[in-house]
Formats: sequence, structure tokens, C-alpha cells
Amino acid sequence: MEDNCRAEAKKENDKPFFKTWNFWKPFLGIVLGGIGGFLYYHYVGCSSGSCAITGNPYMSTVYGSMIGLFIVKSPCSGGRC
Repeated sequence: MEDNCRAEAKKENDKPFFKTWNFWKPFLGIVLGGIGGFLYYHYVGCSSGSCAITGNPYMSTVYGSMIGLFIVKSPCSGGRC
């Protein structure tokens, strides 16, 4: 009978996906990268508007978000290289 109780017990690793680091790490990378991209546009960006990335706040934010995601999800992050 003890085995049935143990089998029904919930494991510690059975968390909802939104409470795991596998969700929050890329999410934070995208958000912080987007903020960084927008701040780059605001303080450094191209004033003439002819620059493809830094002349538009939307493109700068998207580009920063992508860079943030690539940094967080790189194969060498976490000491694996």
C-alpha cells in the first residue's frame, strides 16, 4: 500500500511551464534586449532617418530583442563550451 501513495505523490519538478527557468530566461532576454534596442535608438540612433536599424524605433526594438534572445540561447551560454 505504501507504493501506491508514493506513486500518486506529486513530484517537485512538476511545475507549470510559466514557473520554470526555461520560460523566463528567453523571455527576459527578449524583453531586456528590446529595451536596450529602444534605448540605443533614443540616445545614439540615426537622426537623419536613413539608417535601416537605428533610424526607426520599431526596427531598433525588434533587433535588440533578437540580439537579447540570441545571447541568452547561445550554445556557449551556461558554460557548455
